[in-house]
Amino acid sequence: MLLRDAEAGFSLIETIVASAILAVALTSVAELFAISIKANAAARNGGMTMILAVQKMEQLRSLTWGYDGSGLPISDLTTDSSVSPEQPAAGKGLSPSPADALRQSTNGYVDHVDSNGNLLGGGTIPPAGTAYLRRWSIEPLPTDPDHTLVLQVLVTRRFDRGAADQGSITRLPEEARLLTVKTRKAR
Repeated sequence: MLLRDAEAGFSLIETIVASAILAVALTSVAELFAISIKANAAARNGGMTMILAVQKMEQLRSLTWGYDGSGLPISDLTTDSSVSPEQPAAGKGLSPSPADALRQSTNGYVDHVDSNGNLLGGGTIPPAGTAYLRRWSIEPLPTDPDHTLVLQVLVTRRFDRGAADQGSITRLPEEARLLTVKTRKAR
């Protein structure tokens, strides 16, 4: 009598179950891959907006706001910082901005940057290649308006910020918003 040894191989049901488990696992890995790509892009954009905000803030802070040799206040109210290189007598410098300069593009208080961080210029209409919109405001400090300024910079990838441009101070994802105070210093 011949005894049949256990058959080698898998049954059809075992193969289908294994294939289903493999398909679910691969789908999960693909979803995780897609999520990681989005997270990396958001981190890159968030990092770039922060770099651009810091650059603009440093540019504004470098403009003259102090006293001359005889103790009289001196202020740079004419430098155009929305172009590269800066133009010494063609812009707003540290002149107070309109109240809505952070909510809408205002000449003298906005510039446009490409995806590599290169300045494309100012103006209310973004030129071709604009990836980032950079707005800033300059306000005299109410308690010391002659000697202290409040500087704010907002950098975003969104040209239409929705409710955030309607008066909300909400910072949207991938945006950078900086605020500092600049005070006159004697030389």
